Amino acid sequence: MRTVGLIVEYNPLHNGHLYHFRESQQAARADAAVCVMSGHFLQRGEPALAGKWARAEMALAMGADLVLELPVAYASQPAEWFAYGAVATLEATGVVDSLCFGSESGSLDGLSTAADLLVDEPPAFRAALAAELERGQPYPAAYSAAVAGLLPGMDKAELAKPNNTLGLHYLIALRRLQSAIRPLTIRRTKAEYSQSDVTDARIASATALRKLLLEQGSLDEIRPYVPESTARILEREWHAGRAPVHWELLAQPLLQRLLTQSPAQLAAMAEVSEGLEHRIHSALARCQQPGGSAVEALLAQLKTRRYTRTKLQRMLLRILLGHTKEELSADRLAHGISYIRVLGFSARGRELLKQMKKKAKVPVVTKVTTSPSPFLELDIRATAVHSLAYREATARDWLRDYYEPPVRLESPAALHPATDEDQDYEDLGFNSAK
Repeated sequence: MRTVGLIVEYNPLHNGHLYHFRESQQAARADAAVCVMSGHFLQRGEPALAGKWARAEMALAMGADLVLELPVAYASQPAEWFAYGAVATLEATGVVDSLCFGSESGSLDGLSTAADLLVDEPPAFRAALAAELERGQPYPAAYSAAVAGLLPGMDKAELAKPNNTLGLHYLIALRRLQSAIRPLTIRRTKAEYSQSDVTDARIASATALRKLLLEQGSLDEIRPYVPESTARILEREWHAGRAPVHWELLAQPLLQRLLTQSPAQLAAMAEVSEGLEHRIHSALARCQQPGGSAVEALLAQLKTRRYTRTKLQRMLLRILLGHTKEELSADRLAHGISYIRVLGFSARGRELLKQMKKKAKVPVVTKVTTSPSPFLELDIRATAVHSLAYREATARDWLRDYYEPPVRLESPAALHPATDEDQDYEDLGFNSAK
C-alpha cells in the first residue's frame, strides 16, 4: 500500500488543508495517508482551538487514514526540532513511503541544496549564524541570513517564509535519520501561513479563521472556509464548552506560575534564556490588562526586536506546562521518539496498523494505562492543562488520555470514538502503554 505522510496542526482544518491533502495524494499516487498532528499545544506556542481528538476527527472525516500525535516535547518547538520529531514519527511507522508538505516556493530544488549544506552544520554556517545573532537578529531571520550568505543565489526572504523554513527542516531531518521516505512539496495557495485577513471566497489561513471565530463569537463566519465536517465537530465542541480555547482562558494558571516562581526557578524552564527570567518579573510589574487580556498585555511588555512573539509564546507555554531545560534537552530530543500514539484511524488505517505491528520501530500506543515514557507523561500533563480552559472541566477531562481510545471511522458517515467495549483497536495486537 503506497502511503503518504503529512505533518499537520489542523487548527482548525480548513479548505486550504483539504486542497493540500488531495494534491498530496495525487502527487504521491498514494493509496493511504498518515497524518502526524500536534496535540493540545502548537508550534507557535499557542493552545489548540479544539482538543486533539476533535481535530483527529476532522482529519479522518477529510479522508486521512491514520492520525498520530506529535508529542508536545516536539510540537511546540522551533522548526528544527518540530520537523525532527514529526519526521521521526513518520519514519518509525515503517509504512510511510513519502512526505508531502506545503511550501511557498512549490519546489524542492533550493531547499534540497540548503539541506545538503546544513545536515552537518559546517563551521562556516555556525560562525555566520553566531554573527547574525550578535547583531541582534531574531533566530529565524539570523538562520535564513546565514544560509543565504553561504549559498549564492539563495533568497533569504524566500527562505524565511514559514512553510519554506519548515520544509527545509523536514529535508534536513530526513537526511539526519537516513530515511528512505521521498519528499514532495505542494505550493501553498491563496492565503499565507500567518495572514490574518480573508482575501478569498473559499480559502483563508487558520490564523484568519481563528481571528474571525474569536472576534465574532460564532461559527457562521468561518463556514464558507471549512469542510462541513469541521464545522460540525467545532459546533459540538463549542456546545460542550471545550472550544474555542485560546491563551486568555489560560491566563490564571500561567500567572500563578509566573508570580510564585523565583527568577532562578523560571530560569530552569525550557526557552527561558539570556536573562528572560528577570525580564518576566519586571514585565509583570508594568503589565496592564485592557479588557482582561492579561497574556496579550504581558507579551506586549516582553516583546523586543530580539525576541519574536512566537519565541515568547513558546517560553510562556513551557512555563505553563512546567517543561524544564533538562526534560527538553537537545540530547533527549535528538534521541528521537520512543513510542507512536494513535489518535484515530479509518478502515484502511486499521490495515496500516496491522502492518505497523510488524514494521514499526517503536511501540505503538492505542490505550494509555500508565506512562512508560517521559515524553508521553508530558502529553498527559498537557491534556490536563488544556482542559483548564474548558467551561466546565471534569476529572475525566483532566485525565482524558487514560479514558479516550482512538477515534475510528468505518465510513465517511460513521465517524465516532471507539468505546471501551469496542476492542477493534486492541485486536490489532498492540500493547497498551503500561
